[in-house]
Amino acid sequence: MGRPREHDENTAAALLAAAERLLQERSTAALSLREVASGAGVSTRAVYSLFGSKEALLGELGTRAMQTLHEGVDAIPVTDDPRSDLVQAALMFRRFALGHPALFAVAFHRADPAVRPPFRATAAKALSALTRRFEPLAAAGLLGRRSVPEAALAFHGLCEGMAVVELRGIPLDVDHERLWRDAFRALLTGFAA
Repeated sequence: MGRPREHDENTAAALLAAAERLLQERSTAALSLREVASGAGVSTRAVYSLFGSKEALLGELGTRAMQTLHEGVDAIPVTDDPRSDLVQAALMFRRFALGHPALFAVAFHRADPAVRPPFRATAAKALSALTRRFEPLAAAGLLGRRSVPEAALAFHGLCEGMAVVELRGIPLDVDHERLWRDAFRALLTGFAA
């Protein structure tokens, strides 16, 4: 019989939470596994035992980000107004980006080829969940000449861009939530033009 596992799901969750906290203060290059372990109250051995490397830990943070977005899209009720449903999806993305800026950065702005592959499949599932939300618009003829994937990609691009602008704290005297609502209503209405 093998030795019992010393580090479990609770340890992994604590390490991921500590890594997310630390990433809010510094870049991934400056992230120290020793500090992550210390923040979770464990040794660096736990990090290596559970994740294997810093890149794998960051990949798991990307997976967490994509799972959160997928669950968020799935949690939005489907109504008889698919445009309004999609505006709610955009606002959910905003809440995610503002509430988890480090996860947003890992998931959308890390070009490191060692970090992205572990969560590529989860990202594809999250994008598929969003893409399905465009099918009622297509069925109603409200996408113009755009395909469902094209519309979803344009929507996603606006989500990322709006989040980056807001997270950078660009000094605009605006109601950001209203700005998001207006921008996405304009995009979705414009698809039908």
